[in-house]
Parts: sequence; C-alpha cells; structure tokens
Amino acid sequence: MRMRVLLEPHHGASYDQILALARATEEAGFDAFFRSDHYLGIDADDTGYRPTDSWTTLAGLAVQTERIALGTLMTASTYRRPGPLAITVATVDAMSGGRAELGIGAAWYEREHDYFGIPFPPLGERFDRLGEQLEIITGLWATTPGEKFSYHGTHYQLEECASIPRPARRPPVIIGGAGPRRTPTLAARFADEFNSGMSDGLAERFANFRRICAQSGRDPARVRLSTTLPVCCGQTRGEAARRAASLGEAGARMLAMGGVTGAPGDVAGRLAELRAAGADTVYFHLYDVTDLDHVRLLGREVLPQFT
Repeated sequence: MRMRVLLEPHHGASYDQILALARATEEAGFDAFFRSDHYLGIDADDTGYRPTDSWTTLAGLAVQTERIALGTLMTASTYRRPGPLAITVATVDAMSGGRAELGIGAAWYEREHDYFGIPFPPLGERFDRLGEQLEIITGLWATTPGEKFSYHGTHYQLEECASIPRPARRPPVIIGGAGPRRTPTLAARFADEFNSGMSDGLAERFANFRRICAQSGRDPARVRLSTTLPVCCGQTRGEAARRAASLGEAGARMLAMGGVTGAPGDVAGRLAELRAAGADTVYFHLYDVTDLDHVRLLGREVLPQFT
C-alpha cells in the first residue's frame, strides 16, 4: 500500500513552508508529496490566506527533493490550456528526473474562479473540455520524435504542432472524483490511477469503476485505486484532538468527511478498512503546513505497518 502526503493548507503557505513539509515527507519515508491546486482555502472568507501556484511550487520541489513523487490532486482543468499544461508537467518531470504525476479534474470551486476572473462553464461543458484536454495532453506526450500532433475538438484545436513536450517519461495521469459516470469513464480511458475522492462509499465507487472499465475494454487491474484520508494523529487521542482543534471550524468539517482523528492505532485501523475496500494508495490529507512533527509521527508510527 502506497502512503502519500497531500497538502491543502488551512491558511495558505509560503514556498519555504511547502518545501519544509515536502522534505519532512521525504525523510519520513512517504512515497509522494502532492498538493491541492487551489487559490482559496477551506474557509473561502479567510482574508489571511496566502495563495501559491501548484506547478510553480512543484518545479521548485523538483530540484530541492530527491526521491518522492510530486503532483497535484487535482489540477483544475479550468486554470490552464491543455497544450501549455502538457509542457509544464513535462518540464517538472524533466527537472525532477521523472517524478512528476498529473492529477487533473473538471474543477468545482466556483468562488475561486470569481475571485480571480477565471471562466467557470457549466458542469457538462467542464467535463467536455476535460476530455479534450486529456486527449491533447496524452497525445502530445505520445507523439514520437519527428512527428507532428494535430487535434480538432469542439473547444480546442491544435494544428500540426511540431514543438512536442518531452517529459523524462510519460507522467502518470490521475483522475478522480465521486461522480458515478463521467469521472470514472474518463479514468477508464486515460488514467493510470483512479482516485475516489473522500473515503466514504469507497468500495461502491471502486466497484462502479471496475464495471466501467470492463464495459470499455480496459483492464481495471492496470489502474491504481486511491483515496484521500483527512487525518489528525497524535501520540494520544488527546494530542490528536488538540491538533484538530487548531484547524478551527472549517478544518473540523473536513475531518468529519470520512477522516480520522486519533492515535496511530486509530489511523492504522482506518487504513486497514480502506485497504479492504480496495485502495492500494492513500493520500493523508493535511491542513497545517507548519506541523512537521505530524508528518514525522505518521511516518514513524503508521507508515511501517503498511509498507
């Protein structure tokens, strides 16, 4: 079972804070460090939130970490056009020596788009655009040297592109969400990993994904199955409760959505349930970028039980 850290900072984060947490993640023995692709926090009215750009910070981490995979859960497809995104991810992959992974989704946070003047089409159009983006990104990466790439879709057109982004290797693509139809259908077609989102109802969503794979001719055994787990761990349950309380009301809501607050044994018990439901990869969803001891505790007390 792969264990990964996913950062969604409660009040935003500086690059130095993100780097410190990524290095602590690597030193603790985790498989990967991922971050959210948001410009607002879990409390949208937090005027002290410090936004950073996901792929800009991942580029920095690419040259300042050594082993861990680096990626996003999930890159908002509304933020970037597919051609430049293919170049960006390929650049980070080359900078890191082949450690970049692209998690991508249709985006959902409408207020975030309003704040920064980003168009937010209706849900159906966002999924249509996401499907075209995945065709373009994977198509560009698969174009052999000396060949050109063209694409003629409803929303995007590329004409005889000869400037092909070259990652160190084809970055894994992660597609995820809780929807029953369009997300797992796209994942069955394009993804190396299907992420179920939050862990409630996990077994049913994985079973639905396997059915869609079978219907489309994709071998589901070739796709990793992952979930996110909001977690506040302490040496004791009291310490864990204090960590959770420091996140405020918004953090408490996130932890209540299928998360776990408790001692290492409590976290391990929840992980065992997720593994039994079919997950082979779990992202520990963390909200306090400054709490490096939290990552160290999880790496010391929980990680060895599952890796």
